[in-house]
Amino acid sequence: MSLLPSPLEQVVVLRALNGLGDLLCAIPALRALRSGAPDARVTLVALPWARELIERFEGLVDEVVAFPGFPGLPEVTVDARRTTAFLASMHDRGPDLAVQLQGSGLTSNAFVALLGARAAAGFRPPGVSWSPDPERFLPWEEREHEVRRGLRLLEHLGIPSRGEEIDLPVVAEEAAAAAVLLPADAEHGYVVVHPGASEPARRWEPCRFAAVADGLADRGLVPVLTGTVSEGGPIGAVAAAMRAAPVDLGGRTTLGVLAALVRNARLVVSGDTGVSHLAAAVAAPSVVVFQASDPSRWAPLDRARHRSLGWPTGGEGEPLLHPDVSVAEVLAVAEDVLRDGSPSRHGRPRRGGSATCHPGRDAACG
Repeated sequence: MSLLPSPLEQVVVLRALNGLGDLLCAIPALRALRSGAPDARVTLVALPWARELIERFEGLVDEVVAFPGFPGLPEVTVDARRTTAFLASMHDRGPDLAVQLQGSGLTSNAFVALLGARAAAGFRPPGVSWSPDPERFLPWEEREHEVRRGLRLLEHLGIPSRGEEIDLPVVAEEAAAAAVLLPADAEHGYVVVHPGASEPARRWEPCRFAAVADGLADRGLVPVLTGTVSEGGPIGAVAAAMRAAPVDLGGRTTLGVLAALVRNARLVVSGDTGVSHLAAAVAAPSVVVFQASDPSRWAPLDRARHRSLGWPTGGEGEPLLHPDVSVAEVLAVAEDVLRDGSPSRHGRPRRGGSATCHPGRDAACG
């Protein structure tokens, strides 16, 4: 049974979160929405930076508008005049359906209710009975995967999934720009090592990233360090702790160039951060070390191509207790991925050198 309002001419979707991974995980739901409502005008309410990413997916939405801020949602500082003007403009449009993909709904459901849509859909948090539209709001499941969460909501509305893949497009110019940044020996294969994360608690120790990068360099892969300008500290710490000479591309890539670098890498090693989702989006083999966040929600879904370490203990509603992930574990899983994963786009890496981390370094980090 379809719960879509009729007629369905205008749809507003709220997904105004800071992280690259937050938006990438919503792409399958947006793709299903576009397929299920091909004639509707779809407006995405997001943060300004999201426009560049969304425009890569041609025809996915019709418009991206900047989230104005709302009390209780930390992404944008609240300006009452701006928020009320935004809500008034939405009322003037008269959307048929508003979809809350922001989160549990504890605060965002009130924002969605004020958009003036004839119908609304989303999630309601545990212990809260109110929602803008009881028939179309589902219970929030804390440990549900973010990709499947959005698809579950749309299937509840009567819109079938069009797949869980993200499939981020990369243009030829970006691939060419990425190639210019690499040394000649990277043609034999390189590994992207991304040590940063927006939250320090999600960062694996730099000395461990360094030991993994050295171990993979001993196997013939050129280590390429990536990150934003603000992640210069972790990148510099990794470079300083390495024996091998890495290629430091910190702060030197656009989103598209980074996507091209990741796509053509033999392997990506990172924590739970945007680059791990980028690797999933371009089907680059990866190893992801979880330190604080929940892999049930955020680990790449293709468990053969992407290996996640640091699965925590703790049941629903309990604190997550993450195990300590060692350099040896990451190197062993990396070897497995390199052996069994997709063929290299750059040929086989050179072999040789020691397969172990530096004596004492792993213990010193832990």
